[in-house]
Amino acid sequence: MSRRARLARLAARPVSGLFARIAPDDERNIVDVLRTEKAGGALLLVGAVAALLWANSPWSDSYRTVLHTVVGPAALHLDLTLAHWATDGLLTVFFFVVGLELKREIVAGELRRPASAALPVVAAIGGMAVPALLFVLVNLDGGDLRGWAVPTATDIAFAIAVLAVVGRSLPNSLRAFLLTLAVVDDLLAIVVIAIVYSESISIGWLAASLAVAAVFGLLTRRRVTTPWLLVPLALLAWGFMHASGVHATIAGVVLGLVVPATPDASEEHSLAAHIEHRWRPISAGVAVPVFALFAAGVSLSGDALASAAKDPVAQGVVLGLVLGKPLGILGGTWVVSTLTRTPLARGLGWGDVLAVGFVAGIGFTVSLLIGSLAYGEGTATEEHVRAAIVVASAVAAAIGGALLARRDRHHASVAAA
Repeated sequence: MSRRARLARLAARPVSGLFARIAPDDERNIVDVLRTEKAGGALLLVGAVAALLWANSPWSDSYRTVLHTVVGPAALHLDLTLAHWATDGLLTVFFFVVGLELKREIVAGELRRPASAALPVVAAIGGMAVPALLFVLVNLDGGDLRGWAVPTATDIAFAIAVLAVVGRSLPNSLRAFLLTLAVVDDLLAIVVIAIVYSESISIGWLAASLAVAAVFGLLTRRRVTTPWLLVPLALLAWGFMHASGVHATIAGVVLGLVVPATPDASEEHSLAAHIEHRWRPISAGVAVPVFALFAAGVSLSGDALASAAKDPVAQGVVLGLVLGKPLGILGGTWVVSTLTRTPLARGLGWGDVLAVGFVAGIGFTVSLLIGSLAYGEGTATEEHVRAAIVVASAVAAAIGGALLARRDRHHASVAAA
């Protein structure tokens, strides 16, 4: 029997249990997302490496000068540094795409059914609770607890890129689990940012931002897609959100969530899918890499790393991302399996879940954002946190990639048998 025939025979078998084979439509959607995220992860890596090289070069002073260059109209309270514009401005595009992904998952994806949503939701909660707990334990005695949420985030672009590179033979159900897990993780991180790390909130400006977002949603529901109308509304919603004291990136999420994710009779794809398809290249190719360029430039000198290693805040971040994430995700999955008495799907083992857990410890983009919100840009502690995130994400990617490569070889050998 040929290899293709064996694979077709395996695919035809009915599969049940956790991580069971997903519907064809969902599978095609996930494969499409994986293709784009692989490229986005590569560009994110380029931005991060460029920042590290620049910040550790003889021209490091010019890097800091660029970061702190102020541009924007002071009359509108938008005279922000370029680093601030990257965090509050460009990253809003990333969160807009995340909001569109969330809407599609809730309406037509894995999160639309409570039974299928339970696993990634519980795993995501475990993958956030355990890192936060480890961070708090490390910092209880004299540490600064404001950054407890830093190690709770998973970077979708990096995590999916690692999975796409080393996991070619892994079942798509496992890929779907990581994607949905990362989306739920982002949703919970967004809630934390909005509640914990926002400044004093002005209800009036917040209401104005939400009202503009409602108009945006009403127009998209009527299939109005004219850029000259929607883009100014989006900018207005962002500006009002910024003025309200809530972190401005939340506006991107809200705008993404109000776009309809169900196609009407005349559409082949939903408007959310269409807009996501149009904006994802801007997010993955411009917004996130530029953010990485402005956020990842930490000193990697021996003295700087030694100083960070002595800081309990940095220790808590590394411990949370490298150990807390896999332990929390593995524990959450075990809880769902035990309570529902549902085993893992045929052919999958707990080693697959552990490998995905380590990959989820890549907490780059959102972790860097939370770190700057918790400790303030340019402070010594924030520098230590950034160094810890870079080191921990690299370690988690290396361990998770190695484990996934091993599991990939296992699944390839099983398919060839």
